[in-house]
Amino acid sequence: MNLGIELRTFPELETKRLRLRQLEPDDAAAVFRILADAEVTRFHDLDTFMELEQAGRLIARQADRFEQMSGVRWGLARKTDGVVIGTCGYVFNEAHAAAGLGYELGRPYWRQGFMSEALQAAIRFGFERLGLNRIQALVMPGNLASAGLLQSLGFQDEGLLREYAFFKGGFQDLHCFSLLKREFR
Repeated sequence: MNLGIELRTFPELETKRLRLRQLEPDDAAAVFRILADAEVTRFHDLDTFMELEQAGRLIARQADRFEQMSGVRWGLARKTDGVVIGTCGYVFNEAHAAAGLGYELGRPYWRQGFMSEALQAAIRFGFERLGLNRIQALVMPGNLASAGLLQSLGFQDEGLLREYAFFKGGFQDLHCFSLLKREFR
């Protein structure tokens, strides 16, 4: 895997209904609307946003992560109007040809297939263009929608990581889901 060659410029992906593109400062209001919803952040390692500036800082951090070649996070923009309705992306572990997958979607767009569509494109990009061997996602117990989405994409539940991460004021158990390149359809 040679991320430095593959990602000299931010990769844009397209699906039937979405354009996966780099988030820009002008997207802060859309990102804020998504992450200011307590239902969206309920199972997220981020606290619910209270101020627009939090979205701007998040966009800047994601741009820095890409510049440092440690990850890529796409804004999910509807093709019909360009509105950002969510994000998805990777944090890389280049030494192991692996990446952690994360995502969130605005509540008005839940259960319409948008995230499945976006993740299929991101997963294909990860295996075919980045040379990843393993993609994993960590899911809080009780987040049945996320677990079901990952399983529908071929991920396997590897088990519970007890008190694996500290956020939301305490140590959190997380289920580890993974998909290997040889399992990718």
